[in-house]
Amino acid sequence: MSALAQSVIDTALTMSTSGLSAGRSGNVSVRDGDRVLVTPTGMAYEELVVSDIVSMGLDGSVPPGSRKPSSEWHFHAAICAARQDVNAIVHTHSNAATALACLEEGIPAFHYMVAAAGGTDIRCAPYATFGTEELATLAVEALEDRNACLLAHHGVIACGADLVKAYDLAVEVETLAEQYGRARLLGTVPLLSDDEMQRVLEKFKGYGQQK
Repeated sequence: MSALAQSVIDTALTMSTSGLSAGRSGNVSVRDGDRVLVTPTGMAYEELVVSDIVSMGLDGSVPPGSRKPSSEWHFHAAICAARQDVNAIVHTHSNAATALACLEEGIPAFHYMVAAAGGTDIRCAPYATFGTEELATLAVEALEDRNACLLAHHGVIACGADLVKAYDLAVEVETLAEQYGRARLLGTVPLLSDDEMQRVLEKFKGYGQQK
């Protein structure tokens, strides 16, 4: 557990110090067998030690004496329960993506890299109060056949097979949101067709170093 817990801390620190999600905003989790290791609520990332990371059951249960898990533990647990392919989750309040989410909009197929999130677009889940089961349900729905989504008036969820992939996808979503926002300032943004996005998705299956 200690190595996995440290990887959660390292990811949370990188998320904060890089400016991807300022201060204590956002949260991070990784699957640990039938449990999830998640950042504790309300603690500065630079102060975290391995024992602060919470080992949580998918029902939200934690061992006696543990820290309280992230206020968003509901969607971390719900996503892991619904998606066996997801082993890590990074939740951010990154600036450009959150601005778009505050318009209750997702990211359409303006650029082929939208396919990096697994589909022809990046959806925006409808608004629900943070830390609720309702938000968890809406997030799981928005992530169907996708590895990232926006949360209306809130932020971003990025998922992956490991923390590196989840974090990298969170960065990519923020980059795309910033590019899309800038393009909209210049005028109407033409979109790639569904056929073209399907071709891109097929090409992505063989992209990079395959193991």
